[in-house]
Amino acid sequence: MRSNARRNLRCAHARDGTPGRQPPHRRRPVRRRAGAAGAVLPRRAIYTGWLLGLALFFCAVAGVAQAKDTPRVAVIDWGQAQTLIAIGAPPVAMSQIPAYNEWVAAPDVPEGVRDLGLRVQPNMELLSQLDIDVVTITSMYSGLRERLAPIAPVKTIDIYDGQGAVWDRTVESTRRLGALVGREAAAEALIDATQVRIAACAAKVPEQVKPLLVVQFMDARHVRVYTEDSLVGSVLERMDIANAWQDGGNYWGFATVPLERLASIDNARMVVVKPLPVGVAEEIDTSVLWHHLPAVNNAPVLYVPPVWGFGGLPSASRFARLLVDALGRDCSAGGAAS
Repeated sequence: MRSNARRNLRCAHARDGTPGRQPPHRRRPVRRRAGAAGAVLPRRAIYTGWLLGLALFFCAVAGVAQAKDTPRVAVIDWGQAQTLIAIGAPPVAMSQIPAYNEWVAAPDVPEGVRDLGLRVQPNMELLSQLDIDVVTITSMYSGLRERLAPIAPVKTIDIYDGQGAVWDRTVESTRRLGALVGREAAAEALIDATQVRIAACAAKVPEQVKPLLVVQFMDARHVRVYTEDSLVGSVLERMDIANAWQDGGNYWGFATVPLERLASIDNARMVVVKPLPVGVAEEIDTSVLWHHLPAVNNAPVLYVPPVWGFGGLPSASRFARLLVDALGRDCSAGGAAS
């Protein structure tokens, strides 16, 4: 990278002619021979011009090589997008950026990343115009492979495939994405920083915290509750907080249940992950069922800003920080930014 930076610096100088250029008041005048029809350039000027031309040529070659060192990646899955952004290799294009901002929230999508539209129906015409080297998907979007393949090679990198614990698969997917874009060191740094952040947040958890029931509302009567083998559940485990939901779920790490199913869980505290669907806040505010749930009655409900429960390590560290914030503590210092 340093050699590339030096070449880029030489390129920038070469283009404006700055190497070896003297200030105007120190330049030697061009000598003219008596009787000559025009000025004769000194040998040094000819030599300098030749060097500049040669430098520009090599810079152009180096620039092409450097551009090809980092593949141009398009991403369908939000978890993969946030991971690539976090390791300093944002995708050229990704799906549903406004919805990402609402549901995932961090890290911020850099300016210039193109929006491919719906995750389940990306804009193939736009994608074909972006000179993409590879498209990454998860098995959830495997139905797109046949349509994506004529545009660029398609690489599946999974977490929720039932092939291992979600935390281990999340770490593995981080490494695979880092290798894909030549950012292995940055991927390892993200893994280490995430572990540091979660440990720092765990140290700030108040003593004798009740088991937590972490949910997201689907509508006013149904919630998605996160299991032990989910990203959320994995973070709770690493923070030494019990997960109140013990009935299992799907391989995505959640169960969709009616509110009535939560009535039997009495030794717990409710955590609601935002955003709430339109109108739900008003409905549960007047819901007798909601207010009679033991997990709601035991202590004030903890509302947490948006965290993508199916994301990568950036979502894990973000959940740890926001949960501790909701508990009235602070663990913002140290570890991965979220």
